[in-house]
Amino acid sequence: TLDIGGNVIIPAFAIGRTQELVMLLDAYNIHPFIDGMGIRAFDLLKEHPNYLRNLTHLKRAFRNSTFVDSKKRHKVPLENSVIVTTSGMLNGGPVMYYIDKLHKDPKTKLILTGHQVAGTNGHMLLESGNIINKGKMQKINNVIEQFDFSAHCGDNELKSMVKHFCDNGTENIFVVHGENTDEFAAWIKNETGVSSFAPANGENYVI
Repeated sequence: TLDIGGNVIIPAFAIGRTQELVMLLDAYNIHPFIDGMGIRAFDLLKEHPNYLRNLTHLKRAFRNSTFVDSKKRHKVPLENSVIVTTSGMLNGGPVMYYIDKLHKDPKTKLILTGHQVAGTNGHMLLESGNIINKGKMQKINNVIEQFDFSAHCGDNELKSMVKHFCDNGTENIFVVHGENTDEFAAWIKNETGVSSFAPANGENYVI
């Protein structure tokens, strides 16, 4: 993409994903522009080195990158640039500015790196090639790609983990913070015989 004069826009979640992507790019000697809340998240993360696997690489990767704010955004060269910016699901944030400037460019690549929840611009983009930007439908003529950088377990991993706990004496399982929680709770009960629940928001249980 860069070789043909295009740009790469990488929407990213502020905490964890932005830092992971910047470190990955740095490993390949690619130094992006970074915009959005991922910069502030980096400032907070480096204050807690005990929770980081490789603070040295993280600092180097960000040092080799160019930070962008609202005052400098218009100066980002929209040619041969890699831009890592929030928000990860395209629901607001600086990414909307870059998409607005570049959505007609077929040489530009838009890389999604996280799960796109139904109802978000990211999900709409994957389904239809359009997003809502500035209150209007916007057709995206960029090359669209999605890579799985998920920080969550997949279906098979979840089931394997649950079976492990059930085989080792777990008596009750509560399924929360996910899609199809009722179905997954039913699968647990049918598969393992262990009591499982998918509580509604605000519902109380006595353990």
